[in-house]
Amino acid sequence: MSSSHNDSGISGLVSGSEDLGLLRFLTCGSVDDGKSTLIGRLLYDRKLVYDDVVDQLREESKRFGTQGDEIDFALLVDGLEAEREQGITIDVAYRYFSTDRRRFMVADTPGHEQYTRNMVTGASNADVALILVDASKGVRLQTRRHSFIVNLLDLEHVVLVVNKMDLVDYSQSRFNGIVDEYRLFADGIGLKSVTEIPVSALRSDNLTYRSTNMSWFDGPSLLEYLETVEVSNRSVLRPSRLPVQRVVRPDSEFRGYAGTIATGTIKVGDELIAAPRRDQFKVTSILTADGEVDEAEAGRAVTVTIDSEVDISRGDVLAKATELPQSSDRLQASIVWMSTSPMLPGRPYIIKMGHKVAVASFEAPRFVWNVTTLEHVAARTLELNSIGVCHIDLDTAVVFEPYVESKAMGSFIVIDRETLETVAAGMIQFGLRRSENIHWHTFEVNRDTRRELMGHDSGVVWMTGLSGAGKSTIANLLERRLASLGVHTYILDGDNVRQGLNKDLGFTDADRVENIRRVAEVAKLMADSGIVVIVSFISPFRAEREFARRIMPEGTFFEVHVDVSVAVAESRDPKGLYLKARAGKLPNFTGIDSPYEVPEFPEVRINAAESSPTESADIIVAALVEAGIVRAS
Repeated sequence: MSSSHNDSGISGLVSGSEDLGLLRFLTCGSVDDGKSTLIGRLLYDRKLVYDDVVDQLREESKRFGTQGDEIDFALLVDGLEAEREQGITIDVAYRYFSTDRRRFMVADTPGHEQYTRNMVTGASNADVALILVDASKGVRLQTRRHSFIVNLLDLEHVVLVVNKMDLVDYSQSRFNGIVDEYRLFADGIGLKSVTEIPVSALRSDNLTYRSTNMSWFDGPSLLEYLETVEVSNRSVLRPSRLPVQRVVRPDSEFRGYAGTIATGTIKVGDELIAAPRRDQFKVTSILTADGEVDEAEAGRAVTVTIDSEVDISRGDVLAKATELPQSSDRLQASIVWMSTSPMLPGRPYIIKMGHKVAVASFEAPRFVWNVTTLEHVAARTLELNSIGVCHIDLDTAVVFEPYVESKAMGSFIVIDRETLETVAAGMIQFGLRRSENIHWHTFEVNRDTRRELMGHDSGVVWMTGLSGAGKSTIANLLERRLASLGVHTYILDGDNVRQGLNKDLGFTDADRVENIRRVAEVAKLMADSGIVVIVSFISPFRAEREFARRIMPEGTFFEVHVDVSVAVAESRDPKGLYLKARAGKLPNFTGIDSPYEVPEFPEVRINAAESSPTESADIIVAALVEAGIVRAS
């Protein structure tokens, strides 16, 4: 058992703690390595648990616990009912406590692979990572995955906590073997400042005081380490950056720009610019919750006023004119994918960087890491818990710093546009500088000139629906009808395009997304040439159809839903595709084992079970006439 010790009460710990430094640390590792038990026992030993809570804990230990008649300290942290019943941590649990030397915020993160996203959340703001390993089981896959993520997130200090030493009779050789194995992996991924401590969280060995059961270990107890580890404030030493959260305008006499300083310091009198623009101005005042100050540093929430009328809005970044930040609309980043739905290259997602929001699409990963062998593995997409490197295209330039230089300016989250689910976290490596090297060239013969030459306007008629709905038949009749009106047209048909431009693509979700992305870009160029482009594609996903709409000039995109039920489409089955799909010979077939997302607000909806192809074509022509794209005969 651990050596005896004396603790002061809660009042003694809290008093005088206002000026103590705050250390943020997290616990991570594989399932059942004892993360929650470690935190619970630490709080219990420091007498930070009230007597009535201890009494309740004893009762709940009998119902949910895993330690027989003894207290199950993990239940202090595992607050969710589901966690207690399953014996695993699902959510990120935050706890605060103090000692005479320091204040702490600890994040207990899930060990189960399914909840890696929660671990990323907990690690993003931590200074120190405690990576637990069960001494009886050794280093496991989640140990490696969490260590890899900790390194990716550039945490300054890592502690390898070899827990449950009581299960291996406090064996020094077992501890050394685990340390040697972990060190080999840590060196391979470049982990810095790794400290190893053997503990038994359940028995409190080497937790708050050094244990007599492991007299062979001459290092600090875990609490001693946490109280004394030095954490540098690297963000203060970086160039000054203030992302603007909001423009403060309480009345016509005051205008300020509020946000939290990400890096560096800002002083009254500093010459700043609002990136990505370069207009210069001077800081006239800095306001904080504690009043007006002459200087503020990283981590402080401020509102600054300036001496000029400059266009500054949410998402802009204030920076010193002598320390200009980078900006780009194309980035390379490390990505941790956190959704059960895979990343689909070419699909538009929302990226949120601080207070800046942009629409982005990913290229296929350059590679994905194998966290066991550390090899770079080829991949066409990112799956749940994949960690890879991708190129990202943005619809606007964003201001950034590489993540290794600034966590605040180099990190982002990825949001699915349809579900609004956070699907990934990213760390910027560098900008690809497309915006500085490639420019759109404007020519004298433009869309207006071509409209006069053609005698009609141009646009895209995007026909979507299930296979067998009749899209190609209607498209053919529509083109004949438009030709009779003197309208220049071209049909982009799904089957035809797949024999040339898109013959390299299959029918996975990722391939379908890329199929539609390419066709949308081609349709845009053809419409710009002055013709009416008729697109006849199943195009099953809303996100890709919305992408096609977004890149077209407003009012020139017509989504036509050729609507039939699966049963009606299957009864027609002109190519015998449904029959093959039902027999399992056509995987990923839309309507059978791949979804079709019905358009929500199409310009034209055709009930193809009731309207003939000729009637359907006439309905579309009438819509084009009403919109002024073509003239009626």
